[in-house]
Amino acid sequence: MKIKSVSVFLILMYSMLVGCSSKNVVYYVGSTENDLYDLLGQVDLEVRLSPTLEDAVKKSTEGIGIIKVSDSYPQKEQGVSDELYQAIKEKNLKLYIEYPEDFPGIELGKNVLQTNYERGVITADVFGATLKRMDIIGLNDCHFLETKEKEPLIVLAKVAGFDHAAYGLEETDDYPLLFHKENALIATTKLSNYRTGRYGPNDSWQAVWKYILTWVSSDKELKVPELKSEVSPMFSKEEPLPENASTEAVKKGVEWFYNGRFFIHSDWAESWWQKYQGDGTEPWGPPLDQALPSGDGSLGILEGHASTIYHDGDQLYRYWLRADVQGEVAYAMAAAGNLLKKPAYNDVATKLLDMVYFNSVFSAGLKSDKESDVYGLLGWSHTHPWVFYGDDNARFLLGAIGASAYLGSDKWDEKIAETILANFRTTGKLGFRSGRLEEKPILEAGIEKLQNRELVNPHPHFESWLWACYLWLYDKTNYEPLLKKTKTAIQITMEAYPDRWNWTNGIQQERARMILPLAWLVRVEDTPKHRAWLDQIVGEVLDNQVACGAIREELGAGPGQFGRTNSNKAYGTTEAPLIFENGDPVADMLYTVNFAFFGLNEAAEATGDPKYKEAVDKMADFLIRIQVQSEKHKDVDGAWFRAFDYNRWDYWASNADHGWGAWSTLTGWIQSWIVATQVSVQNESSFWQATGHSSINEHMDEVVSRMMN
Repeated sequence: MKIKSVSVFLILMYSMLVGCSSKNVVYYVGSTENDLYDLLGQVDLEVRLSPTLEDAVKKSTEGIGIIKVSDSYPQKEQGVSDELYQAIKEKNLKLYIEYPEDFPGIELGKNVLQTNYERGVITADVFGATLKRMDIIGLNDCHFLETKEKEPLIVLAKVAGFDHAAYGLEETDDYPLLFHKENALIATTKLSNYRTGRYGPNDSWQAVWKYILTWVSSDKELKVPELKSEVSPMFSKEEPLPENASTEAVKKGVEWFYNGRFFIHSDWAESWWQKYQGDGTEPWGPPLDQALPSGDGSLGILEGHASTIYHDGDQLYRYWLRADVQGEVAYAMAAAGNLLKKPAYNDVATKLLDMVYFNSVFSAGLKSDKESDVYGLLGWSHTHPWVFYGDDNARFLLGAIGASAYLGSDKWDEKIAETILANFRTTGKLGFRSGRLEEKPILEAGIEKLQNRELVNPHPHFESWLWACYLWLYDKTNYEPLLKKTKTAIQITMEAYPDRWNWTNGIQQERARMILPLAWLVRVEDTPKHRAWLDQIVGEVLDNQVACGAIREELGAGPGQFGRTNSNKAYGTTEAPLIFENGDPVADMLYTVNFAFFGLNEAAEATGDPKYKEAVDKMADFLIRIQVQSEKHKDVDGAWFRAFDYNRWDYWASNADHGWGAWSTLTGWIQSWIVATQVSVQNESSFWQATGHSSINEHMDEVVSRMMN
């Protein structure tokens, strides 16, 4: 038995040795702290480390593959000499090399160029079924070398499209990114930075690396696993959620405010916030140092991230202070404080509302003069306090009302009533206010002229949530003009649907915004007509809800403000949708899903309709799953990005929107409405119910007599 055991052991050892020797060999030159090196550990290759390219060439036998990655990126990598390349050809070696300073027979630019809105475009049929010609891949903050090679596999170019270059390479400069040169496969940038630099989408880069590694190893059967990202969704599409998933989503959603250091602190207000905010036109800057302290809400909260990602995976911040965001975050903090039993969150919510109403430019100057026609309005931003967007005022108001309810406070009731009526008295006779008003024109025209405008503006993104504020205040006070004008505006808007609706970045976001006032109109006047209107809009939104709970974006046929990008040249120059054409599998958490989630929960609670409730639950599930998790990038851990490709289950979309692209975050619009609505869903309640005991009517007679007569 002992002899037999030894024999079996020897046979097994021989089999293992034979198996090992059957692997294709590749030499690897470069740092092992590299994304590609980690990937090589997961594929069936024998990887041999070599300190230099010269050493790898010397040790290689006929036909062996060599991988030379860049260790100096974004500085140029050392090039290849004529003598060394001659040795590579004589041994018939296969070399993958990236970002070389020079290479025999190739003219490479001396200066390093850097991308702005350029993306990778596939220009050869070598990557299998996943990637076809003119398909798009993303490389963030790409530093590259210019060359004139004529048959590249991938180029860099500024192109319009979701995941396919819709206009080809017309009227745009293109730069070879990956190409063959005899025995070499050359990348003009560091492709092996794919995970660190958060390149996307993952399935496309998997196809790219499968081709590169198959070519360099001469192993046509090589399998490359799914790529792992350092920033990923919290859960997969189908894995069971833990029982506490919703509570954890709320907890992580609020912790993100602190993770990102978004609450302004006096220690860094001047050197970070004020420095990068500038005049508000481009309030972007590098991410905050995570060693800095987080504020307590008394100085306000920043917007979040812009959609620019650096080559190290860090992300650009937006150092802008806006009034709407303060109210929205106060609502999220108070809601989470109530759910999680965190009194400290309530204190932050209180300080945010106090800051806006009692200690900021948002309400200062003539806006605090009771005799002024702009009294009670809230300025748009710290840099533009004379600008008044009704939509932004509405979102602040709803946030302040919701926060007040969770805090059990009537401290701001009079101010809230004044701000609602300040907007109402600058509304035309048909209930429309227009998207934007400014202080000087208001003062020049006067309130009476503004009220007598026969303005018609069926544009829910800008108008509809003010109608919701009017309906809410009417319900608490019975001030009839609020209901009368709102009903007129809603009727005109519904009669104009869909062909005469104005839309901003898509028709879907307009539907999403319209749900809330229609739900609350049913609350104050539950008639068959009002229910039919609500069911019509909700029905069209739900026609675009896919199985996972996401709402698919859709462009309208009417007079869109920012439709699809109409040329490669125009890509990234204006606001733009996340999709290029209807059917692109993208959900938008900045303009659609966030607001639909809140509005649809209000509709479900107002009507008791089970199909509404089912849709809300599916949306809650979807949002829990796609919340961001990242051990490395704590400033995005717990956030929701604007874009999500629900087919790929990846953060991917057209990044054309100037300043608010696919990977932007927003402490207000996105984060706060998702967090607060998750709390409502858990409580099996609604905003309307939570705020139903408001005592705001105690101030109404005095405010009306002062502002409306």
